[in-house]
Amino acid sequence: MGKSETAKMFANRGIPVFDSDAAVHELYAPGGDAVGPMQELAPEAIVNGGVDRSRLAALVQVDSVLLKQIESIVHPLVKARQMAFLTDAATRSDIAVLDIPLLFETGREKDVDVVIVVSADPVLQRQRALSRPGMTAEKLDFILSRQVPDAEKRARADYVIDTSVNLAETAREVDKVIARIRAKENA
Repeated sequence: MGKSETAKMFANRGIPVFDSDAAVHELYAPGGDAVGPMQELAPEAIVNGGVDRSRLAALVQVDSVLLKQIESIVHPLVKARQMAFLTDAATRSDIAVLDIPLLFETGREKDVDVVIVVSADPVLQRQRALSRPGMTAEKLDFILSRQVPDAEKRARADYVIDTSVNLAETAREVDKVIARIRAKENA
């Protein structure tokens, strides 16, 4: 969808951005807080003292119960990091961004003041996703099957940034969203 590039645009404007995917990578790395619980839950996903995400993804595709168990471990750990980030960010900025890939799916939209959905044309979205290393059509279809449809996300959002356009236009949309949020804060 262009979420990572858009998050960088917010960061480049001095707005603190929390990357939930990066937090999960840290939690799964050797010594990370999720490794011990994951060792008990899915020992075959542990490689060299860390969680191997590709092995874990393969396990989840055949065991839907496992996914819920993983989420019950990882989501609270990520949320705790997000809350600490927000506490710190509030001392530095009037706006902070939580980049949460499964915002609606996890019910986290109730935990934020404003929802910004980054979206792209479905054909472009598929092209971008399939160009990522290790991504297959089957894996992408599985991921999308777990997500709220894009049209519903757009309908539920306070702001939508369409990244089907060029980067300069996306940057202008980011600036507009920031200005609108600040205008509402000061109203």
